Amino acid sequence: MELTTSFDPEILGLPFYDDRHRRLADAIGTWCDGRTALWDEVRAEEPDKAGLRLVRQLGEDGWLAFLDPDSEPDARPGDYRTICLMREALAYAEDLADFAFSIQALAATPLIRFGNDEQKRHYLPHMAQGSLVGAFAVSEEQAGSDVTAVGLAAARTDDGGYVLNGHKAWIANGTLADVYVVIARTGEGPGPLGLTAFLVPADTPGVRVRDRLTPVAPRSFAHLAFEECRVPREAVLGKPGKGFVIAMDLLERFRMTVGAAALGFARRAADTALARARTRQVGGASLIDQQLAKVSLADMDVQLNAAALLVARAAWEADRGSPGFARHSNIAKLHATEEAQRIVDTAVQLLGASGVVKDSVTERLYRQIRSLRIYEGTSEVMRLTIAGTLDMRRADRAARAL
Repeated sequence: MELTTSFDPEILGLPFYDDRHRRLADAIGTWCDGRTALWDEVRAEEPDKAGLRLVRQLGEDGWLAFLDPDSEPDARPGDYRTICLMREALAYAEDLADFAFSIQALAATPLIRFGNDEQKRHYLPHMAQGSLVGAFAVSEEQAGSDVTAVGLAAARTDDGGYVLNGHKAWIANGTLADVYVVIARTGEGPGPLGLTAFLVPADTPGVRVRDRLTPVAPRSFAHLAFEECRVPREAVLGKPGKGFVIAMDLLERFRMTVGAAALGFARRAADTALARARTRQVGGASLIDQQLAKVSLADMDVQLNAAALLVARAAWEADRGSPGFARHSNIAKLHATEEAQRIVDTAVQLLGASGVVKDSVTERLYRQIRSLRIYEGTSEVMRLTIAGTLDMRRADRAARAL
């Protein structure tokens, strides 16, 4: 099978992947290759309009079907190798498409994993069709990577419901979501023990978009306000006091997919740089014949291979139910995003002045890649988290090696 340019067939041929993953890679790559006109159109649209259009398109064409296990007999909502491959292909093709796909999957996954039957029936079919847009609202201005610092208050009412008061910040799809998965403080215990997850429809009285934000790579992004926002007890997702568990379960599973998106961006940058190096003339010879250019291109290839292997390993660990998958997810996210930033920067350098022209491939990638080192856990937090997983046996082995 001849795979599209967004994937390395040698990586896909490794035992980390099954034939169904290779078929999926070919299908999503072919679909992306055939949507160049759509990508040009959505880049020229307002972020909300583009986001809605892409969620609808992804749903109509079946790429979100896995979010509703009852709709497809072969749907595998917990197959993170599939999600990673889809994010890699979409990121390679168009950042906004990856964004639309990833936030919809991010919002639906807590429902898939912790929702009751009624909640799943109410939301998941529409999210899988792309007719209902979700958002995950955990971050606050004083609680970014530190989920335990969440301050949005959810006070119990006499009828068993809750009243939410406070704010959420930096919410992806915040301006166009139909339902928010919200982490709020209900006070069953201190810190992480006092958080609960809620399903809050966007038209609930008391919830509103407080500020529309414009990041360097335009997309739907907002601060939210909750003012005497009343929700029934049925809005609780999972159990009261389990919001921290739900949030961390989600972040640990999706960090590897951020690495996959970074891999897609990086591969597009490397391919663009290689193509330009073959045609650009410097000092009477092709750039690719220059020793320093060869070194840069070689480094890119090494970085891409390492990132691809780490992402594949993390997704494989998650799919096989390894209890230590979160550590590998963090490693994949950290390495892939940091190396992708370097690859994109190197690609811009190799292209020279043409690499920084507005709306060129590398200029767009330069803006798009930066946020991946921040959201779903900054690189600094990832390093601390990974360090915290180094067990005593490895520490003892290290001590004996001295």
